[in-house]
Amino acid sequence: MTDAARVTTADSTTGRGGFAVGNACSENASDRGTGGRRRGDGVRGSGGATRRTGSATGTLSSVIPLVLASASPARLTTLTRAGVSPEVIVSGVDEDAALAAAQERHGELDASDVALTLARAKAEQVSREHGVDALVLGCDSVLELDGQVFGKPHSSQVAVERWQTMRGRSGTLHTGHWLVDDREDAADSPGTGATLGATASTVVHFADLTDAEIAHYVGTGEPLQVAGGFTVDGLGGPYVRGIEGDYHAVVGVSLPLLRELLDQLGVAWHELLDR
Repeated sequence: MTDAARVTTADSTTGRGGFAVGNACSENASDRGTGGRRRGDGVRGSGGATRRTGSATGTLSSVIPLVLASASPARLTTLTRAGVSPEVIVSGVDEDAALAAAQERHGELDASDVALTLARAKAEQVSREHGVDALVLGCDSVLELDGQVFGKPHSSQVAVERWQTMRGRSGTLHTGHWLVDDREDAADSPGTGATLGATASTVVHFADLTDAEIAHYVGTGEPLQVAGGFTVDGLGGPYVRGIEGDYHAVVGVSLPLLRELLDQLGVAWHELLDR
């Protein structure tokens, strides 16, 4: 893994820029009070029940339910194509307020911390308000260029200006991932109550677009609602010359990183698969 594709993990140590992101074991059953769980009438996957699948040995094994706290179709598609069928519960996080609160506590945030802070805010809000009996995954992506942090352009004017700055250059796409283990204690799927996260950072090399290409791409509307104002898996694909790092992290969720986070919870990747 090159420096451009390093993974920043949230643990008890202080992250870059002195930002203490969290502790993978900071919220366990004993920390959360009686029972160690936040319960509610949350979703437990399709049909409201834990799904079951046949294992290689012919015995039945539970599929651990996953809730995706993101409205991103690209993230859902990535997980689905990898064999995971999450329940989608979109958070209503006020991103500006979440970042302001984090900056007040920790000082100025760098780009990777911004992505991780927003991912955590999404996951923890869904966990707190919906009380799901599942693992909750929050994700967020931002583009870092010239020391600035760029999210979604939202307007055509901003998207055009952004691409005029990006064309022919390289930036770093940071995708934060945050997991909250809200599973209820059960023999076949014991919950840990843990909350942990990490950021995958990938260098993206942009093509040197003409003004006409920028105008046409922005005119499609695609860049307005995606982090950094581009996609690598959609209409923006021809305008990305290459990447250094995890392709899936640029799309919106790093499957290898998610697997590593699950491992820290004692969950194997295949335990999420519905096939």
